[in-house]
Amino acid sequence: MPLYLVSSSPAAAKLAAGARASLHGRHLVRAPHGPVLSRLAALLRFSSQALFLGWLLGERSTFGFGFGFLQSRRVSLSSEAAAGRAAGPAMAAAQPGASTAPQANSSGVKQALISLSDKTDLAHLGNGLQSLGFSIISTGGTASSLEAAGVTVTKVEQITHFPEMLDGRVKTLHPSIHGGILARRDQEHHLKALNEHGIGTFDVVVVNLYPFYNKVTSGAISFEDGIENIDIGGPTLIRAAAKNHKDVLVVVDHNDYPALLEYLQGKQHDQQFRKMLAWKAFQHVASYDSAVSEWLWKQSNKGDIFPPSLTVPLSLNSTLRYGENPHQKAAFYVDKSLSVFNAGGIATAIQHHGKEMSYNNYLDADAAWNCVSEFENPTCVVVKHTNPCGVASRADVLEAYRLAVKADPVSAFGGIVAFNTTIDEDLAREIREFRSPTDGETRMFYEIVVAPGYTEKGLEVLKGKSKTLRILEAKRSGKGMLSLRQVGGGWLAQESDDLTPEDIAFTKVSERAPTDSELSDAKFAWLCVKHVKSNSIVIAKNNCMLGMGSGQPNRVDSLRIAFRKAGEEAKGAALASDAFFPFAWKDAVEEACEKGIGVIAEPGGSMRDKDAVDCCDKYGVALLFTGVRHFRH
Repeated sequence: MPLYLVSSSPAAAKLAAGARASLHGRHLVRAPHGPVLSRLAALLRFSSQALFLGWLLGERSTFGFGFGFLQSRRVSLSSEAAAGRAAGPAMAAAQPGASTAPQANSSGVKQALISLSDKTDLAHLGNGLQSLGFSIISTGGTASSLEAAGVTVTKVEQITHFPEMLDGRVKTLHPSIHGGILARRDQEHHLKALNEHGIGTFDVVVVNLYPFYNKVTSGAISFEDGIENIDIGGPTLIRAAAKNHKDVLVVVDHNDYPALLEYLQGKQHDQQFRKMLAWKAFQHVASYDSAVSEWLWKQSNKGDIFPPSLTVPLSLNSTLRYGENPHQKAAFYVDKSLSVFNAGGIATAIQHHGKEMSYNNYLDADAAWNCVSEFENPTCVVVKHTNPCGVASRADVLEAYRLAVKADPVSAFGGIVAFNTTIDEDLAREIREFRSPTDGETRMFYEIVVAPGYTEKGLEVLKGKSKTLRILEAKRSGKGMLSLRQVGGGWLAQESDDLTPEDIAFTKVSERAPTDSELSDAKFAWLCVKHVKSNSIVIAKNNCMLGMGSGQPNRVDSLRIAFRKAGEEAKGAALASDAFFPFAWKDAVEEACEKGIGVIAEPGGSMRDKDAVDCCDKYGVALLFTGVRHFRH
């Protein structure tokens, strides 16, 4: 058609002028304008691959690429235009580069296209398909691996009659491939078009992608190397096959090879199976693209953690028995974002023993692990309903464990125990045999024990505590993570609260300065309080939580709960509040002073801060402002 020949490209101008042109060292002998254009028009009418690749390579007209297409086949343009027109479809088929693929509606030959980066179980797949009568079409290394496994393979370039080019960037991007995938078998005009162009259909497409995720998380990688590991042809094949899943089975996971072969052996026509494979294919590409998008955003927007749009790739880890309550269904997904790669946390913990994890188990274990990971010295944290009810740090971790349980033994029963040190045989035996401080008889029961590691004997002893005790091994949670939380119809995103006492200044605002031990206690209490649900108060002394009050609508009630748990030990101890005190006199501050507290650490920032200072000065209590709030909802 004349429309195909309209061009303003330099190549077209040269050809129209009858100039001698060159492409990859191949030359076209000067010829009269008319015969050249007529012959080219005839060929392009029946060579859709020229149209497609012309567009792909950036030529704005088919003429410019058609010129290169003819040269690549050493087609002589010295024949007259009439001969070219008379040849028609027969001439196109007879050309040295014309496709000889089976016609979609006549040969009956089944074709499978296989192109894989991950070649797991490839031999089994290839031999299985071949035994079912499939002709295998493949690319590069996949073809070589299949041939090594004794599978007869037709290489893609034998179908496209076009070599792999641009350092492998262009292999399967060709009408002879995509036409055979996308053609609907229930549309006569689709099949007619395939027959006219000598294109065969594909019944099975098996593709996985360049390991972009593994590449960019393997260590230092240049931007250019990252770009070269972005797969283009693979996602295109997968999306095409998934779109036409009614006629084409698409597989992206080697775990689905057995099901595919079984399906084909049974000559089944279950559309649900095809739909599931198509869903998996689109999900595979979506997850892949999300990794590319995340990586490119970080490369081009350093320091900005909130992109205009955000995709979080989640992979199903397990279905759970139920959610927070038995009537709620639930599942656990692992975040596959690049930002959380190798970041530790409960999601990647190894379970060595016990019942399967529940929805609430994950929440509680996460809270316990995040809290204990904050401490550098040997520490034990006991959590109940996501709140730390006992925290203690000691050089002797056995003592730390006993003190953490003692802080609130009633709440600790049935809770989660976390350590930031390896559990050896002695500690495991103490966990297994320890009796409740309330009566000295009842053996303590826990849902979960989590630690960074276990000795062989320690794990053996701990397993003997209970068949149901869940024993988790976790890596310390990373810093600088993006925290996401769902609300109705949307998500909240924020930086994680990673501040530690070393990151802030505890500023004296009272007349009396805290002693060194009081300051140490205040820092310990402050680190604990950031993990307690607001409104929260923590009372601590000698690196041990004595009592905490959590989740109350007003700060006074939280304070009273904390003092009730701490008892007489609260005298001379440190008190930390997650937020400022709005009132002081005849309120929380004065009440704390009257009960004998030694030092108070709070953010400050209230319009009545002076009242808090005056109150503490009256009772001789040291008051520290941190300038940092720790709300937790």
